[in-house]
Amino acid sequence: MSCIRFSTPAQRTQIAAMSPAMLTQEQADTLHPAPDFGPSKQARLRALAGDRSAKIREAAALNLHLPADLQLTLARDADAGVRGCVARNAETGADILGMLAADESDVVRGFVALNPRTPGDAMRLLADDASEVIRGLVSWKAESATV
Repeated sequence: MSCIRFSTPAQRTQIAAMSPAMLTQEQADTLHPAPDFGPSKQARLRALAGDRSAKIREAAALNLHLPADLQLTLARDADAGVRGCVARNAETGADILGMLAADESDVVRGFVALNPRTPGDAMRLLADDASEVIRGLVSWKAESATV
């Protein structure tokens, strides 16, 4: 017995007629709104940001709802992985990204170079970075923005 199935034209027509319509992102957002980021969630995020484990702090640093004061606190974290996650966060403030552009870690500076919110002065600083990789990321980002 073969495991290959051959549908007839009538079956294919029926399958197409019964398939659900695809929703746009806006329709899906309207039908299934994200829950509010209320006080209890903010309290949990603050607790995560203060955890002993760097991996837990990294998770907090990546959260798009991370308040500015916690962004700054985690941007000054002793662990480069935590600082890198702050640099990766698409909602990190431009002033904090500017500060992280001078970070000692190549990985952190690389994430700053790739973040779309990084200000121009920080990008100019990174364009002259000692690391060839960082300079390459800045160049790649500039080239991809013009395409």
